[in-house]
Amino acid sequence: MGFGDAIRTCFSKYIVFEGRASRPEYWWFFLFYFIVYAVAAVVDTALETGYVVAGIVGLVFFLPLLAAAIRRLHDTGRSGWWYLIILIPFVGFIILIVFLASQGNPAQNEYGPPPGGTAMGGTAVAPPPPPPA
Repeated sequence: MGFGDAIRTCFSKYIVFEGRASRPEYWWFFLFYFIVYAVAAVVDTALETGYVVAGIVGLVFFLPLLAAAIRRLHDTGRSGWWYLIILIPFVGFIILIVFLASQGNPAQNEYGPPPGGTAMGGTAVAPPPPPPA
């Protein structure tokens, strides 16, 4: 999944917390958010608006980022409730980053099939052969 595809996918699944998200989908979207937020912060500094634009960007991206992170945790076989580990001071953020950066499960898990219907090697998952006649 490329940069543009990840952005389209995450915004089209704005508040979809079920299913799975691949690593590229999450991290490309996070990079897009980071760039937009940095530009908004520079605009706020230049206009001396007290981070109003950056605050609006943060609010607009809050739910899509949360939904993508929860779908990403699902891809690693973890419940979305693991996102709350970020509340543990100092180490919670690091643990969450490790979870989000972990490789996903190439097989179907309790949260659904692999994202994009592809195996980890990038090839399409073939349907099972028909039963013998």
